[in-house]
Amino acid sequence: MTGSPMNQALRIALPSLLVLGALTACGSGEPAKTTSPAPPATSVAHSSAPAPAGPPPVPEPAAAGTCPYLEKSFVAEANGQLVREVRLSADQPRPACFFYANATDVQLSVWVFEGDAKTAKAVVDRAAPVADSSPASAPAGWAGGSLSGAQGAVYAVAKDGAAVVVTSNQQQSIKAKRIAETVIGNLGL
Repeated sequence: MTGSPMNQALRIALPSLLVLGALTACGSGEPAKTTSPAPPATSVAHSSAPAPAGPPPVPEPAAAGTCPYLEKSFVAEANGQLVREVRLSADQPRPACFFYANATDVQLSVWVFEGDAKTAKAVVDRAAPVADSSPASAPAGWAGGSLSGAQGAVYAVAKDGAAVVVTSNQQQSIKAKRIAETVIGNLGL
């Protein structure tokens, strides 16, 4: 019995493929030499200006603690859920605050960024992109965007070099807006 033509082809080709693979793996270890010439030295431009860095990374919860600018009782009332735990990011001097509904689910987070105006605007644009969000302009003098959907709501605003980003697991952006206004007032921003 000789088997199907496909089985016969595999029996013939498989040893050749294994040998080819072994030879490739046992190469000299030296990089292949290229025949293309190196670009002329005059074509390389050097700049002393730093590349735009964009917004800093979004903070992550690091340790349990008390939010220094927002009471958990206020969050429970404003967001409509009992706060079981508060965790803080490692950022200083103002850590981001994460309010948990249970052991694993963040119901609300607040990030206060302070730096230059361009970076503050980039923080807001990343959280609530202009193309996808509704304009946000509260409190007076602040500008940004608000979003709401099945996963929750975001309210993000900036003024000068400060930005406040509030995310909530609730779909009503009015809750996130109220919390952002409270944080801005509490910090005197």
